[in-house]
Amino acid sequence: MTTNIPRPTFGEKGFIVPETAEILTGAVEDINAAFGGNLNPSLETPQGQLATSMAANVENADDTFLFYATQTDPAYAEGRMQDAIARIYFLERKGALPSTVQCTCYGAVGTVLPLGILALDNAGNIWVSQDAATIGVDGTVLVTFACQTMGPIPCPVGTVNTIYQTVIGWDRIDNLTEGALGRNVETRAEFEARRFASVANNAVGFLPAVQGALLKIDDVIDAYVTENTTSAPVLVRGVTIAAKSIYAAVVGGSDDEVAKTIWKKKAPGCGYTGSTTVTVYDDLNYSPPYPSYAVSFQRPESLQIVFNVNIVDSAQVPADAQAQIAAAIIAVFAGEDPSAPRARIGSTLYASDYYGAVAKLGTWARIIEINIGSKNNPAAEVTGFIDDGTGGGSPSGVAGTVLTVTAVASGTLAVGQTIVGAGIISGTKITALGTGTGGTGTYTVSFSQDIGSETMYGVEATLDTIATDIDQQPTVSADDITVELT
Repeated sequence: MTTNIPRPTFGEKGFIVPETAEILTGAVEDINAAFGGNLNPSLETPQGQLATSMAANVENADDTFLFYATQTDPAYAEGRMQDAIARIYFLERKGALPSTVQCTCYGAVGTVLPLGILALDNAGNIWVSQDAATIGVDGTVLVTFACQTMGPIPCPVGTVNTIYQTVIGWDRIDNLTEGALGRNVETRAEFEARRFASVANNAVGFLPAVQGALLKIDDVIDAYVTENTTSAPVLVRGVTIAAKSIYAAVVGGSDDEVAKTIWKKKAPGCGYTGSTTVTVYDDLNYSPPYPSYAVSFQRPESLQIVFNVNIVDSAQVPADAQAQIAAAIIAVFAGEDPSAPRARIGSTLYASDYYGAVAKLGTWARIIEINIGSKNNPAAEVTGFIDDGTGGGSPSGVAGTVLTVTAVASGTLAVGQTIVGAGIISGTKITALGTGTGGTGTYTVSFSQDIGSETMYGVEATLDTIATDIDQQPTVSADDITVELT
C-alpha cells in the first residue's frame, strides 16, 4: 500500500513531522484515489470530513512520537522522562520540603525540650522541633522548627507563639526572625539544575562538588559555597572568610549531616569559616578511637524583603487583590513559578522577576511599578524600642504601639516605612509621627508589641534590585507585601 501523506523524518535536526496542511492534502488525495477519482475535495463534503478525521489521527500519532523524541533530551525532559534521565546520575526528584524557622523557647533553666515538640502559629499551622535542646542559664534556647504542612508556608516574625504540646518547664515560644520558605515537589527547572550540579558531586576539593553534595541532602533547601585561597582574611559579600578556608552557608539539613558532607568533599588541609561548629568523626577509614575534626559552616540569617506593588485602580480590581498578589509573589519567591529563579542565599533579587506572575492574575492587574527593599539598603538605621510608651524613655515591658527612637545612626524615619529588627512583627509600619519627626523621639506603629532596645531599620520598597549577602537567606511574608492603587 502507498499513501500521499508525508512521513516524519529523522535527521541531523532530530524528529521532524510534516505540517498539518501537508497531512490533510495527502489524506484528501488518498481518499480520492480510493474512490476512483473525481471526488469533490471540499472539506464540507462527507469525503472531506473523513479526510479531516484521518489527518487529525495521523497528526496526533506524529505529535506523540515528536514529544517522546524531545523527552530524550535533558533540556526538554519533564516528569517521568526527566526522572529516568536523572537516575543515570543516581538522582531522585526531591519531594516537598517544609518551611523552617528558628524559635526562641523560654522556660526554667535546665529544662530538656525533646525532639518533636509542637508549637502553633497564628494561621493554625503546627510546627515540629527538629532537634532536642536544653534551656540555658539565661532561660532561653534557640530551636529549629519545621512546619507540618509541606511547601512554601510563610512564617512572619512573631507568629509561632503558642505551645501546642506542653513540656513541664517550657513556658513560652516566639520566632524573632522570619522563617525560610519550604517548597513543593521539586520543579522541572530545579531538578535539572541539580542534575547539572551533580556532575561535580564525585569530585573532591572542588567547590561545585561541595555544593552539589550539600544540595543532595534531602532536607536541605539551599546552599552557597565559596572559599578564600589567600593567606589573609578577605571580605566577600558581607562575610569575612578566614585565610585558606572554605565557607558554606546552608539552609536545612541536620548540623551533623551538613558538617560531615562538607568534611568529605573539601580539599585536605583546608580550614573553615562559619558560626556553627560540629565535631565530625572519621568512622569510614579508622577503628575506634576515631580521629575527630571541628567543621564550621554558616546558618544564614533571614533577610526580610518588603514589596510595594502599584497597580492601576479600576472597578475590576477584586476585593482580595492584595491576597492574590501576595500569593503570586510568594510563589515566585519560593521557586514555584518557572518564569523566575528562587530567591537564594547571596543572590541578587530583581523586582522585574515578579511582573509576569502578577500580570497573569487577570486583566485587572495592570502594573504601574513593583519595587523591593530590605535592611541592606535602609532609609534609616536607629536604636529604639517598642512598648506602650509609659516607660519615660526606657522600655516599660508592656506591649504597645509606641516606637521610641533613642539614637539615629543614619537616614530619616517616615510614615509608611516598614520597621525591621529582631523580634519585630513582620509588616510593622510607622503609621503616625509622635514627638519624632524623622530622628529621635516617638512614633506610632501598626502592631502592638514589646521589643527591648535594639538596632532597627526603617525600610522602604523603592528599589529595582537587592544584592543579598552570602550569610543571608531572603524571606518574605504576605504582611510585607503592600499593594497600592493609583
